[in-house]
Amino acid sequence: MSSTTPEHGPAMKPRQVLEALSGLLLGMFVSMLASTVVSTSLPVIVHDLEGDQNAFTWVVTATLLTTAISTPIWGKLADLTNRKVLYQVAILIFVLATAAAGFAQDAGTLIAFRAVQGLGAGGLAALSQVLMADIISPRERGRYMGLFGAVMAVATVGGPLLGGLITDAFGWRWNFFVALPFAVVALIMVQLTLRVPARPTKRARIDYLGIVLLSAAVSLLLIWVTSAGTSFDWWSIETVLMVGGALLGAILFVIVELRVSEPLVPLSLFRNRTFTLSVVASIATGIAMFGASVFLSQYMQLARGATPTEAGLMTIPMIAGLLLASVGVGGLITKYGHWKPYLVVGAVSLTAGAFLLSTIHYDTDFFLVSVYMFLLGAGVGMTMQNLVLIVQNTTAAEQIGAASSGVTFFRSLGGTIGVSVMGAALAARVTELMADAREALATAIAGLGAEGATWADQLGSGTLPQVSEMPEALQVIIEDVYAQGIAHSFLIAVPFAVVSLIAILFLPNVPLTRMTTTERMRASEADLATVSVPEGMDALTTTGSVRTTAARDDGRDD
Repeated sequence: MSSTTPEHGPAMKPRQVLEALSGLLLGMFVSMLASTVVSTSLPVIVHDLEGDQNAFTWVVTATLLTTAISTPIWGKLADLTNRKVLYQVAILIFVLATAAAGFAQDAGTLIAFRAVQGLGAGGLAALSQVLMADIISPRERGRYMGLFGAVMAVATVGGPLLGGLITDAFGWRWNFFVALPFAVVALIMVQLTLRVPARPTKRARIDYLGIVLLSAAVSLLLIWVTSAGTSFDWWSIETVLMVGGALLGAILFVIVELRVSEPLVPLSLFRNRTFTLSVVASIATGIAMFGASVFLSQYMQLARGATPTEAGLMTIPMIAGLLLASVGVGGLITKYGHWKPYLVVGAVSLTAGAFLLSTIHYDTDFFLVSVYMFLLGAGVGMTMQNLVLIVQNTTAAEQIGAASSGVTFFRSLGGTIGVSVMGAALAARVTELMADAREALATAIAGLGAEGATWADQLGSGTLPQVSEMPEALQVIIEDVYAQGIAHSFLIAVPFAVVSLIAILFLPNVPLTRMTTTERMRASEADLATVSVPEGMDALTTTGSVRTTAARDDGRDD
């Protein structure tokens, strides 16, 4: 039944809560589906747009970078204007950019639209959680979080499979259009069902200078990593300018963050040993998570000759490992309160999976590849969210939002840089191996007669090949080249995974605490807010709770 509280006003009934959440859930589903549905078709997309390996990497990193940097900005904007309208704007930006990407005629245009898509994705990620904090009290929020988990699972598992089927049946452009009808429905549902309570607006200061400096520093670094050795020499004036500019931007960013009242990234958090070590560990987790999703689809299609549909099916072991470990270990930690053994096992699994994937060849038994993928996925599942959990456990309640979003921010940023480094290593290794295989390629092409000239032109253009359509004599050589290149890129992730393991081993083994009701409410509100400053936490309200006879932690109502 409904009730009224002085703090929250009229409570919402379970049916009303579900109605209000439906638009948020569908919006998140649109965001995840549009991202995962193209993962298995990216090799085909970049091939058709005549893009090379660097273009492939930038198609991914452009979205990751703009998502990471825009998420805290959207959180700040949530304090300045109507959150419901802001959420609808984020959906529109995301969907229009996604649809525009479907009309791209070259790799550069696709990368540009993917960057805009990331801006919308950052808004959906931030605002869905902030709005959830607006309509459900923290005490009741846990029962509804399972719905978000279910949506994530469906999109994570179903997206790559659906993308492969659409690519093979209708063409890759339809992958960008499939989310449009869901987005229209999400906009209508949000408008009709979401009732955000009136709340006092708060003047928040957006750290524009910090945003510009961080974006410039990271972008210069990514451009240098992906272009050095191909567009210009490693030791060149371009390298000096780009690396020097990135270092200068990073130094100025730190200075600005130390001086502004509401920094993009509160550097004071690094005084907390648990936070600092968790950020280090999260960076490696991000590299493994994003790197695996990007380069495993390439391995399946370029090193094993799979179609997009087959590639989606072949990556299921990694997704299964991630979901099973995330849900299973999360339940064990909740039940027993011990977290460190699971994180250590997760870091070991992450390291083992990355190392074993660095040994794969084009003809490696697929059962073994599946085991390697499962280990990597399980490692990510055991570490990713639990690193956020232990940071929350040792952080003051009023700083939990900043600390939680800080770990997530650095994980995304680290993953972005890691994918760029792995992609650059793959491109360099493939170029080297193609040069070594020149004689074998010439022999294979000569044996194809008139058809050989077409394949020679395609291979000479630097465009990503479509291996599944190649003649067998040529296919074997290209598969071997890309298998070795992708294995080499995974080898780069191994040192980061080892650093993650070391960081987790040195994490203080602080038992999970039982908060009082008031502390838990404050912490839960802060956790769901992706605003990256402590001051932003004060603006969050939790209105509308479903009354239950929940037991008090200390026997009294705080």
